[in-house]
Amino acid sequence: MFFSGPGARPRTWEASPSEHKKWVEVFKACDEDNKGYLSREDFKVAIVMLFGYKPSKIEADSMMSSVNPNTSGILLEEFLSIVRKKKEVQLHRNEIRHIFTAFDRHYRGYLTLEDFKKAFRLVAPKLSERTVLDVFSNSGDGSSDHSPYFPCSLLDLLREVDQDSDGLVSFKDFEYAMNHGQNEA
Repeated sequence: MFFSGPGARPRTWEASPSEHKKWVEVFKACDEDNKGYLSREDFKVAIVMLFGYKPSKIEADSMMSSVNPNTSGILLEEFLSIVRKKKEVQLHRNEIRHIFTAFDRHYRGYLTLEDFKKAFRLVAPKLSERTVLDVFSNSGDGSSDHSPYFPCSLLDLLREVDQDSDGLVSFKDFEYAMNHGQNEA
């Protein structure tokens, strides 16, 4: 529904030549003493340079544990792979944020049933209001007015968006649901 292509999978993203060159330059700048790899501290500095935040201990541990035991750090190709994956995640999250913001027309930081109704009317005008209500609430009876616009799995997914049944969907809930849908597809 929100992402291009069948199965709602995010697009595969490739770095531009200039971006790839920048990543290599950052690797070289952080590779103190030209060892040919990034130590744990070198890696943290490189992430700060590229993404603007210092990786947590857990993130750094995770990256260092994936390192070839025959080396003392992250080699260039491993680094480029890590950075590409981090960039894909960042772009995916930005796309989810963009979708949420499009739904949140009043900039409140949460979505209501009315927000969903308006969005569904724009995207799928033939979708019945009963289906939208069933999608939004957790109290559906299991039967639904399935639409050719939305597969059953999406209806089931959106039924779970409002986790606490308070009638509001925060960005965190929305992001969880969108990522849950990615894992299911």
